[in-house]
Amino acid sequence: MTLQLSDLDRALLGGDRGPAAALAMRIILRMAEVFEAGSLLDITQAHIDSTIYIGEANLEFAERLAQGGARVAVPTTLNVSGLDEHGWQAWAVPPDWAEKARRQMVAYQEMGCIPTWTCAPYQTEHAPRFGQQIAWGESNAIVYANSVLGARTERYPDLLDICAAITGRVPAFGLHLDENRRGEVLLRLTGIPPALQHDSSFYPVLGYLLGKLAGDRVTVLEGLEADPDEDQLKALGAAAASSGNVGLFHIVGVTPEAPTLEAATGGRQVQAVAVDLAALRAARAELTTGRGDGLDMVVLGSPHFSLAEFRRLAPLLHGRRHPDVRFLVTTSRAVAHMAKKAGPSAASRRNWTSSAQPRLDTSGRSPSWRRVWRCPRRGSSSRRSSSAGFTSSLSIPSNWTASGTVIPSRAPRTTAATPGCSPIRCAPTSRAFAAFTSTTR
Repeated sequence: MTLQLSDLDRALLGGDRGPAAALAMRIILRMAEVFEAGSLLDITQAHIDSTIYIGEANLEFAERLAQGGARVAVPTTLNVSGLDEHGWQAWAVPPDWAEKARRQMVAYQEMGCIPTWTCAPYQTEHAPRFGQQIAWGESNAIVYANSVLGARTERYPDLLDICAAITGRVPAFGLHLDENRRGEVLLRLTGIPPALQHDSSFYPVLGYLLGKLAGDRVTVLEGLEADPDEDQLKALGAAAASSGNVGLFHIVGVTPEAPTLEAATGGRQVQAVAVDLAALRAARAELTTGRGDGLDMVVLGSPHFSLAEFRRLAPLLHGRRHPDVRFLVTTSRAVAHMAKKAGPSAASRRNWTSSAQPRLDTSGRSPSWRRVWRCPRRGSSSRRSSSAGFTSSLSIPSNWTASGTVIPSRAPRTTAATPGCSPIRCAPTSRAFAAFTSTTR
């Protein structure tokens, strides 16, 4: 297949914008051959997952591009880094490793990337709009952008993501194209109690099962009676992208490209799989590896915690501390800043250890309200950023590190049953939680 090049493509390839841009263009063209793409297309933004230092090769590549004068051609956000710049000394991090991680962070900033340092760029003001062509790395961000926002991105791996950002061009293939966004397998929810469907613990378990059943196929989910919020959809997508290679799912009547089952599948007949409570219980049992009642650590915020999640978490921490349990929450610098700005109280400050204050590299502006789609089944529906509308009544501790990690000296004895689940919903006292556990304990 002959690849059609634009004048811009030829200029980049010829070195008109420097040797680094030419290198990036050669890589894009080589990958277009691998993907058997007949042309390239423009992107409007990128998200770089290559920021985490994992060895000399990634660092060398980033510095080679930066030193060669590379600059991103579109707005480009950065995923989490391999280093908490202002708090890494509190962890078992070798100084030489920390220095290399810092150099890699600097290299990407020198190329003009926006230092958001988050795996959830959709929680920022840089979230893409419906139909935008983008090049995102980071599995949970990819599936969220495609499924919930209706933007279009393929699963961009490390190093290819920055090449796309520098050239502003990507191969026209995969989930960028209409024909590849139609559902290929249908999951029908049957006999799932409505209370459980409204419970946040439901979504990471469902996502885990979805990923196992779908693999890398575009999945359509039918029979969901609840109207999940952004964080629940985030948990579903992150789990599906982890247990499988899901880059796009549709929920009939909920997500923007699935007002009907016919629209989601393009009118095609697809394989149908029934998902009942027994299947969900089995999936949850696979996720539960702990034995006994002891608990050493609770970690929340993968993907990064939103402001809405902090709002639900904060009241659970008051007066509930256990001396033997470490409790960590990870979030972006911007969300950490906004949570703290919402109004830390003196009472909450007394209960948390002190540490470095966040050094913010983003604008710190709260994302505004934004309409994403209109759902015919439920009428007018606005998707609102979970970072918006955060009330000043929230009390958040003051010990934020540069990466947004919270490290309290004491933590509540609670059970985080599945990745990404809300601690409110996953508490063993939840009636909906009992629907998962009644036959597994």
